[in-house]
Amino acid sequence: MERAIVFAGFGGQGLLFAGKVLAQAAMKEGREVFWIPSYGPEMRGGTAACTVIVGDEPIGSPIPDRADGAVVLNPPSLAKYGSMVGPGGLLVVNGSLCSAPDAPGPGVEVLVIPATEIAAACGGEGLASVVALGALVERRGIVSPESVLAALDAVVGPKHREILAADLEAFEAGRQAARIGEAVSASTGDREPVTA
Repeated sequence: MERAIVFAGFGGQGLLFAGKVLAQAAMKEGREVFWIPSYGPEMRGGTAACTVIVGDEPIGSPIPDRADGAVVLNPPSLAKYGSMVGPGGLLVVNGSLCSAPDAPGPGVEVLVIPATEIAAACGGEGLASVVALGALVERRGIVSPESVLAALDAVVGPKHREILAADLEAFEAGRQAARIGEAVSASTGDREPVTA
């Protein structure tokens, strides 16, 4: 099985970092991975995105036609990448900065969580992408939570042990938000609570 996930938002929200953590977690599970960053010259504060493709077999193309999931942390990213999510996919929307789309694609689940607010409570708004990663992993199980925790330790721990606790807290807060957050039904557009 192969899955493509897009992380998109403003530079400085930690999108490339979250994608790298997901890629590292998948590699720890012995899976095939592509991590493809994309950002403008003004990176911090400008548009930033990355695509992570995780497969159980060699990956045929680094450019997916459709995404199985997308994390969008600002309105321009929602407008650009929200429609890329295919049927059966998950769109995680940062409810701190944008609203759920009025008409998600057919068969697309939309999960709205206040990622920026949760991140600020965990130590800084730059952790919004880690919060969203926690929500994504909780709802879709692309990799195990344990693999993400190990990847966070491997990516952050050696150089910045002092901030690792905030990253771990943000990831767990995102998982919790996914269990109690608000989902938008792709078939009706009605909002309904997410249950564990």
